[in-house]
Amino acid sequence: MEVGDGSFAPVGVSKQRADQYKGGLTTYVVVACLVAAVGGAIFGYDIGVSGGVTSMDTFLEKFFHTVYLKKRRAEEDHYCKYNDQGLAAFTSSLYLAGLVASIVASPITRKYGRRASIVCGGISFLVGATLNAAAVNLAMLLSGRIMLGIGIGFGDQAVPLYLSEMAPAHLRGALNMMFQLATTTGIFTANMINYGTAKLPSWGWRLSLGLAALPAILMTVGGLLLPETPNSLIERGSREKGRQVLERIRGTNEVDAEFEDIVDASELANSIKHPFRNILERRNRPQLVMAICMPAFQILNGINSILFYAPVLFQTMGFGNASLYSSALTGAVLVLSTVVSIGLVDRLGRRVLLISGGIQMVLCQVIVAIILGVKFGSNDELSKGYSVLVVIVICLFVIAFGWSWGPLGWTVPSEIFPLETRSAGQSITVAVNLLFTFIIAQCFLSMLCSFKHGIFLFFAGWIVIMTLFVYFFLPETKGVPIEEMIFVWKKHWFWKRMVPGTPDVDDIDGLGSHSMESGEKTKLGS
Repeated sequence: MEVGDGSFAPVGVSKQRADQYKGGLTTYVVVACLVAAVGGAIFGYDIGVSGGVTSMDTFLEKFFHTVYLKKRRAEEDHYCKYNDQGLAAFTSSLYLAGLVASIVASPITRKYGRRASIVCGGISFLVGATLNAAAVNLAMLLSGRIMLGIGIGFGDQAVPLYLSEMAPAHLRGALNMMFQLATTTGIFTANMINYGTAKLPSWGWRLSLGLAALPAILMTVGGLLLPETPNSLIERGSREKGRQVLERIRGTNEVDAEFEDIVDASELANSIKHPFRNILERRNRPQLVMAICMPAFQILNGINSILFYAPVLFQTMGFGNASLYSSALTGAVLVLSTVVSIGLVDRLGRRVLLISGGIQMVLCQVIVAIILGVKFGSNDELSKGYSVLVVIVICLFVIAFGWSWGPLGWTVPSEIFPLETRSAGQSITVAVNLLFTFIIAQCFLSMLCSFKHGIFLFFAGWIVIMTLFVYFFLPETKGVPIEEMIFVWKKHWFWKRMVPGTPDVDDIDGLGSHSMESGEKTKLGS
């Protein structure tokens, strides 16, 4: 392969060795992945805590007095009483900062390792949590949110990569989902804490925001103690140390095949001086499309709007003081459904979960829109029966998201990139995720005011599009070694025309699948 200066670089992994991989899941890997996944808990805690504190009267009265007065006005349109760009900026500023930080994190993750970015993320989040808990004015509050965003940018960039590279191929999906499980646990924890702190007189919101420091400390200390991934060590020239770590995490000395794959991939990676430029080449088009579409669709299904603003949303529907309890229920449901996904992802595969989850989410969004459109006016409240039905349907929506797009929106992009563009690819994934999170967070309250119940139909339309996208364009990656993922694209009915050197199908049987072959069981990892 010719590189920018006219010389010829290594070709990377050109030979399949997956059937020669030895070793399995070790306690060492499980512990390392659990500690690393705490980065997800930080992300989740912030999503959950934001919606809770923005529904607390003491918080609104101090920082967003106009919203506080509108909320207390009985005649105010239910859909519009929280419509305030300053309040939206409190939630969304974090994600804009995270977007910028994720781009900065890419070269740090590549040059200094995955652990370096994890530690940077933990320290930034600790500073942000401290500023928010001690905030005395809006400027201090937003400064804290920006520091939290920097922490999330670094953490989301490094943690999914760390999990994908540490996990054995046949269990990569389940271990990578530790990130999403930690995220959902963080959301549920924040909801329960908000439910308790809402009863405290004037400082409950400070406690909610300040407790974010606990996972930040765990992430920082864990990042200092964790081993670096063998892929990162070998890419940065420490082959012997990389092999030692690989033998330790696989529990065997027979790691020649996997070691050779990583060495081949690292030789190609080191020949690429500009990974962001390289990722734009035609041969990397499939991965680039997935790095943009998967995180965008993960947000455009409407889940973050429900999780950000669950208390606000339920209060809008007339739940009153029960709103925090209702949002805590959705948080618990999300945790349980993610646990289910961990057990199924390496058995059923990614495509089955994404498609089935998409179908269920569409139905739920449409049902909620119909109920609110028919039974809920601008100044009316839902009856108790219909309110309970809305909560049940939203929980069913959250369940579907929890076993499909929630974890897999992170898992798929983190496992499909070759080593030479993996950090850059993950940066794009995180940046796109945070960009759309920022847009939805900033616009949701205004959209709710304008669209009213139609907001749910807006998100339902996006779910239809993303489900069709998965059906036609996402190959199955279950059980495929991370350094041999290139063969999946070479087999796919659409992407093979963009990837050079398409092999015979017989040579790659068991790696990935055509859209119509998604039910076939892969040979790898079985």
